[in-house]
Amino acid sequence: QVQLVESGGGLVQPGGSLRLSCAASGSGFSINVMAWYRQAPGKERELVATITNSGSTNCADSVKGRFTISRDNAKNTVYLQMNSLKPEDTAVYYCNALILFPNIGSQRNYWGQGTQVTVSS
Repeated sequence: QVQLVESGGGLVQPGGSLRLSCAASGSGFSINVMAWYRQAPGKERELVATITNSGSTNCADSVKGRFTISRDNAKNTVYLQMNSLKPEDTAVYYCNALILFPNIGSQRNYWGQGTQVTVSS
Protein backbone atom coordinates (compact mmCIF):
# COMPACT_ATOMS: atom_id res chain seq x y z
CA GLN A 1 0.00 0.00 0.00
CA VAL A 2 1.32 3.42 -0.97
CA GLN A 3 0.68 6.56 1.07
CA LEU A 4 1.47 10.18 0.32
CA VAL A 5 2.12 12.26 3.42
CA GLU A 6 2.30 16.02 3.14
CA SER A 7 3.79 18.59 5.48
CA GLY A 8 4.79 22.25 5.58
CA GLY A 9 1.54 24.18 5.36
CA GLY A 10 0.60 26.99 7.70
CA LEU A 11 -0.17 30.67 8.09
CA VAL A 12 2.13 33.20 6.43
CA GLN A 13 1.97 36.92 5.74
CA PRO A 14 1.74 38.25 2.18
CA GLY A 15 5.18 38.26 0.59
CA GLY A 16 6.34 35.39 2.77
CA SER A 17 7.51 31.89 1.87
CA LEU A 18 6.58 28.31 2.66
CA ARG A 19 7.96 24.96 1.57
CA LEU A 20 5.64 22.00 1.18
CA SER A 21 6.88 18.42 1.20
CA CYS A 22 5.18 15.19 0.16
CA ALA A 23 6.74 11.79 0.77
CA ALA A 24 5.53 8.52 -0.72
CA SER A 25 5.85 5.48 1.52
CA GLY A 26 5.46 1.81 0.75
CA SER A 27 7.34 -0.70 -1.35
CA GLY A 28 7.43 -2.29 -4.78
CA PHE A 29 6.70 0.86 -6.74
CA SER A 30 8.27 3.62 -8.75
CA ILE A 31 6.93 7.10 -9.36
CA ASN A 32 6.33 8.70 -12.71
CA VAL A 33 4.85 12.18 -12.58
CA MET A 34 4.41 14.04 -9.28
CA ALA A 35 2.32 17.16 -8.93
CA TRP A 36 0.82 19.72 -6.62
CA TYR A 37 -2.80 20.83 -6.85
CA ARG A 38 -4.73 23.32 -4.76
CA GLN A 39 -8.33 24.00 -3.94
CA ALA A 40 -9.58 27.28 -2.55
CA PRO A 41 -12.96 27.57 -0.79
CA GLY A 42 -15.79 27.49 -3.29
CA LYS A 43 -13.48 26.78 -6.21
CA GLU A 44 -12.49 23.71 -8.18
CA ARG A 45 -9.21 21.95 -7.60
CA GLU A 46 -6.53 23.35 -9.90
CA LEU A 47 -3.14 22.14 -11.05
CA VAL A 48 -0.24 24.14 -9.61
CA ALA A 49 2.88 22.37 -10.85
CA THR A 50 4.15 19.05 -12.20
CA ILE A 51 7.51 17.31 -12.35
CA THR A 52 8.47 14.14 -14.22
CA ASN A 53 10.87 11.49 -12.95
CA SER A 54 13.54 13.01 -15.19
CA GLY A 55 13.03 16.45 -13.67
CA SER A 56 11.03 18.27 -16.34
CA THR A 57 8.71 20.79 -14.73
CA ASN A 58 5.66 22.85 -15.52
CA CYS A 59 3.90 25.51 -13.47
CA ALA A 60 0.57 27.26 -13.74
CA ASP A 61 0.81 30.80 -15.07
CA SER A 62 -0.54 32.14 -11.78
CA VAL A 63 2.51 30.88 -9.86
CA LYS A 64 5.31 31.11 -12.44
CA GLY A 65 8.32 32.94 -11.09
CA ARG A 66 7.11 32.48 -7.49
CA PHE A 67 6.70 28.71 -6.98
CA THR A 68 9.27 26.01 -7.71
CA ILE A 69 8.58 22.29 -7.79
CA SER A 70 11.40 19.80 -7.21
CA ARG A 71 11.81 16.18 -6.22
CA ASP A 72 14.25 13.80 -4.58
CA ASN A 73 13.82 10.45 -6.31
CA ALA A 74 15.93 8.64 -3.71
CA LYS A 75 13.50 9.79 -1.01
CA ASN A 76 10.34 9.50 -3.14
CA THR A 77 9.61 13.07 -2.14
CA VAL A 78 8.31 16.09 -3.99
CA TYR A 79 8.64 19.68 -2.78
CA LEU A 80 6.91 22.95 -3.54
CA GLN A 81 8.86 26.08 -2.66
CA MET A 82 6.43 28.98 -2.53
CA ASN A 83 7.81 32.53 -2.47
CA SER A 84 6.17 35.95 -2.68
CA LEU A 85 2.93 34.45 -1.43
CA LYS A 86 -0.31 36.31 -2.06
CA PRO A 87 -3.69 36.08 -0.31
CA GLU A 88 -5.09 34.44 -3.45
CA ASP A 89 -2.67 31.55 -2.89
CA THR A 90 -4.72 30.57 0.14
CA ALA A 91 -5.99 27.03 -0.40
CA VAL A 92 -5.64 23.41 0.61
CA TYR A 93 -2.66 22.03 -1.29
CA TYR A 94 -2.71 18.40 -2.41
CA CYS A 95 0.15 16.20 -3.52
CA ASN A 96 -0.48 13.83 -6.42
CA ALA A 97 1.62 10.99 -7.80
CA LEU A 98 1.27 8.51 -10.64
CA ILE A 99 2.59 5.31 -9.05
CA LEU A 100 3.85 2.43 -11.15
CA PHE A 101 3.83 -1.17 -9.92
CA PRO A 102 6.18 -2.97 -12.30
CA ASN A 103 5.77 -6.37 -10.62
CA ILE A 104 2.10 -6.48 -11.53
CA GLY A 105 2.22 -4.22 -14.57
CA SER A 106 -0.19 -1.60 -13.32
CA GLN A 107 -0.30 2.07 -12.35
CA ARG A 108 -2.52 4.11 -10.11
CA ASN A 109 -3.05 7.75 -9.20
CA TYR A 110 -2.58 8.64 -5.52
CA TRP A 111 -3.46 11.76 -3.52
CA GLY A 112 -2.16 13.16 -0.27
CA GLN A 113 -4.48 14.24 2.52
CA GLY A 114 -3.99 17.94 1.84
CA THR A 115 -2.29 20.70 3.79
CA GLN A 116 -3.74 24.14 4.46
CA VAL A 117 -1.86 27.22 3.30
CA THR A 118 -3.24 30.55 4.49
CA VAL A 119 -1.76 33.85 3.34
CA SER A 120 -3.03 36.69 5.48
CA SER A 121 -1.82 39.70 7.42
